[in-house]
Amino acid sequence: MITDPPLLTVRRHFPRVSHAQLRVLSKAQTGHLVDAMEGRGALDFTIKPIDPKRSRFIGTALTCETGPSDNLAIFGALTLAERGDVVVAAADAFAGTAVIGDNLAMMAKNRGIAALVTDGMARDTAGIVKAALPVFARGVTPNSCVRKGPGRIGLPIVCGGVAVEAGDVIAGDEDGVVVVPRARIESVVDRLAKVIKAEKELQARIGQGLGVLDGIAELLRSERVHYLD
Repeated sequence: MITDPPLLTVRRHFPRVSHAQLRVLSKAQTGHLVDAMEGRGALDFTIKPIDPKRSRFIGTALTCETGPSDNLAIFGALTLAERGDVVVAAADAFAGTAVIGDNLAMMAKNRGIAALVTDGMARDTAGIVKAALPVFARGVTPNSCVRKGPGRIGLPIVCGGVAVEAGDVIAGDEDGVVVVPRARIESVVDRLAKVIKAEKELQARIGQGLGVLDGIAELLRSERVHYLD
């Protein structure tokens, strides 16, 4: 580049979902949210909670793009975040150094942030557990990064293979992290009740002894299956 870019490029204001919609979505596990979005929406399977006992969260995504081996944008996002936000950091899936550590997690907790999510790495496991804040990362390494930029905050990113925009809803539990695009909130809320109802009904039948799904049994009786013996 002929000239150096700004250290941070920041979008401070973006639409947010209502508290009522967040409350409805908070009742669902990540699998239910995915089912309400035609089976998609989860970040890469490697992105898991550092502390499995502190994994459940939901909030509004505040996006940031750090690039590999840098976390200036994450620290900047802490300053701009509102209580209940989830800082989602795209680190190009870089595994050489950690972009989240215990000090950052503790400061995020003090700021009232709901969770930290990155497709990069974390470090200081014991301190993160002590911070009692959900932190999701690709893995753990003691290696440390720098805070030099350039980075972006509040702009669209791709994290864990999924497009995320500031203002989307992001939720996590033991299974992983799911993004619900803000533009789809109303349809997901509408479908969620049906998904949960159907799940409960099926599990009730399984509890009563169901061993084969009706649709599978019917398929196996049909001409669409060719038996060799």
